Amino acid sequence: LQYSGAYAALGVDNSMRLERFQRELRVEIVSQSADGHDLVFDLVGIDAALANAFRRILIAEVPTMAIEKVFMANNTSLVQDEVLSHRLGLVPLAVDPRLFDFPSEDGMASENNTLVFKLDYKCTRNPPADGSKHGTVLSKHLVWQPNGSTYPPDRPTKFTSFGRPQSELHDFSTRPPAPTYPDITLARLRPGQAIELEVHAVKGIGRTHAKWSPVATASYRMLPEVVFRKPVEGQMAEQLVAKCPMNVFDIEDMGDGIQRASAPRARNCTVCRECIREEGWGDYIQLRRKRDHFIFSVESTGALPPSVLFTEAVKILEGKARRLATETDRL
Repeated sequence: LQYSGAYAALGVDNSMRLERFQRELRVEIVSQSADGHDLVFDLVGIDAALANAFRRILIAEVPTMAIEKVFMANNTSLVQDEVLSHRLGLVPLAVDPRLFDFPSEDGMASENNTLVFKLDYKCTRNPPADGSKHGTVLSKHLVWQPNGSTYPPDRPTKFTSFGRPQSELHDFSTRPPAPTYPDITLARLRPGQAIELEVHAVKGIGRTHAKWSPVATASYRMLPEVVFRKPVEGQMAEQLVAKCPMNVFDIEDMGDGIQRASAPRARNCTVCRECIREEGWGDYIQLRRKRDHFIFSVESTGALPPSVLFTEAVKILEGKARRLATETDRL
């Protein structure tokens, strides 16, 4: 596949061939946080357009579960119903969206496409038994209802139509559906105030609303390269090390009293250009970026691990490519 030749004048081959892509593509895990929500990995051997496609799919097209409907029974707090509903919608839920279907066209809420949570909190003058802050409504007070809706309480027909409890459909014994973070503040009450409501969570994608985005951040940058055009030695090497705010450079002992600068931590470089800002330093150092080496940073909201999210993004892009090929064959 030959591109427009934007790099041809520079003598750079910017073409993309399947054989080279298969040979050079690799994914390397760099770091992962203790809670498993943050992942940094290298994606090597691809074009910037493909890397950006993965980023956009991660943000807008990998589905998750999020609160869509709020049925307010009682709210005597200072937080308006609309504001409280908005806050509830943005609470990330720790539940695998692959276990559920997208909402049906007829709007029927069933055990296969809807999660139901109930919140019933009253502020009294006595501190809560669970040790939480007095009068603070937290996300952990959202309790999963495996049997479906109990609203309206005075009618036999409820807002959901569950054929069987969700606890029988999937094994939620080790990880029942719940907010990812139990300590998110939803409202603060004074004695005598109360909140009673029911919420329904459904499956969706971030392109519809940001609350369905599975990532807090998904970004990438090209791998920096620091090239020494001339050796930087002696006092100049010490000046170079002191200049860099990202601690990219170091001094190596070359023997015979020669101290020479090196760049062992070029990955930390943000191309701030502090090292070449002063006149003459550009003759010694050149800053570059590898155009086929991308450093990805993915921070999950907790529904799925970042590694699974990236795998799902690859599957979505593969599906798009197959549909494009099918439609092209019909022409």
